[in-house]
Amino acid sequence: MSESHQFLEDIKKLSEILSNLSEKELQIIHQGAVSENPWFTYESVARSLQAISAMLTPPRLEKWLHDYAPSNRELSIGVVMAGNIPLVGFHDLLCVLASGHKAVVKASHQDTFLVKFIREKLVAINPSYDSRITLVERIKNIEAIIATGSDNSARYFEYYFSKYPHIIRRNRTSIAIIKGDETNDQLQALGHDVFDYFGLGCRNVSTLLVPEEYDLFKLKEPWKSFSPVIHHHKYANNYDYRKSINLVNGVNFVDFEFVMFEENNHLFSPISVLYYFRYKNSSDIQSYLAENSEKIQCVVSNEIPTIKPVPFGQAQSPELWDYADGIDTMEFLTSL
Repeated sequence: MSESHQFLEDIKKLSEILSNLSEKELQIIHQGAVSENPWFTYESVARSLQAISAMLTPPRLEKWLHDYAPSNRELSIGVVMAGNIPLVGFHDLLCVLASGHKAVVKASHQDTFLVKFIREKLVAINPSYDSRITLVERIKNIEAIIATGSDNSARYFEYYFSKYPHIIRRNRTSIAIIKGDETNDQLQALGHDVFDYFGLGCRNVSTLLVPEEYDLFKLKEPWKSFSPVIHHHKYANNYDYRKSINLVNGVNFVDFEFVMFEENNHLFSPISVLYYFRYKNSSDIQSYLAENSEKIQCVVSNEIPTIKPVPFGQAQSPELWDYADGIDTMEFLTSL
C-alpha cells in the first residue's frame, strides 16, 4: 500500500472514531479539556470533534489531496498551536502528516489534553505516528515551522524562527455583511458564527456591516436560542465588565442582555460585544474590506462582488482547502 493511500485509510479511521464517540467518552474527554481551559464546554468540545470528523470524509480528503504530491523527503516541521478553541491547531498537524513530514508539536498549555487525545488515537490506528508526531515543551531540531499566535507572539516567532522556512500567523477575526433581506433562518445561522466557542476563534464574527438604516433588533428573536451563553461564568464576567465600562463612559450601545452592540470601525470586539459599521453603498463595503484585508479571516454573507463569502452558519465549519490567512499550507509543506 502506498504511503498516500495508507494515510487516507488512517485518517478515515480517525474520522470514524470521532464520529462514534459515546456520550460517556465525550464526558471524559471534556473533563480533561476543561481542566486546562474553562472556556471549553462539553458542547464546544463535542462540536469541534464533530467538525473535524465531518471534514475528514474520504471524498473531501481525496479532493483536497488531488493537486498535491507528498514531499520527496521527510522533514521535521515545528507546529506551534494556539489554544483559543478546541483543537484549533489540528489542520496544521494534518497538513504536516499529509505532506509526508514529521510533526514536532508545541501545543498550547490551554489545549494539550485534546492534542494528546488525537495523537493517541492515531498511534492506535497506525504505530508509525508514534515517531511522526512528537509533543514537546520547546521547539528545536526542526527544518521548517508553522506558528500561530497573537501579534505579540508573532514578533517573537519571526525573530526566533527567522532562519527556517515558516508560516507565522497573527491575530485575525471575521466579519459578516448583512444586506437587510436575510431570512430568519439565515440570521439564526449567523448566530452560530458569532456565538459558537463564545466568539473566541479567528473565524468567529466580531463585526457586522449593516445598511445605514438597519434595525439591529431584527436579530433579537433569531438569536434568542444563543442567550444561554450568558450563563457561562467567564462570558458573564466579560459581559458585566463591558456593560459597566460603557455605562460609566457614556458609550451608546444596544443591549440584548447577553450580547451588546457598539458602533465602531474597528474589527476586534471584546468578548460579549459585537461591533457594527453602517454602510451606505457597495463602495463603502469594498473600502472596508480593502482597508482591513490583512486582519479579516473570512467574510460571512450572501453573494458579494469580488469575494467568495462563507454562507451564514458555516464560519466554524471550514473545508480542508480553506487555509488560514489564505496561505496554502500544503503547497508550503510539499515544496520544501
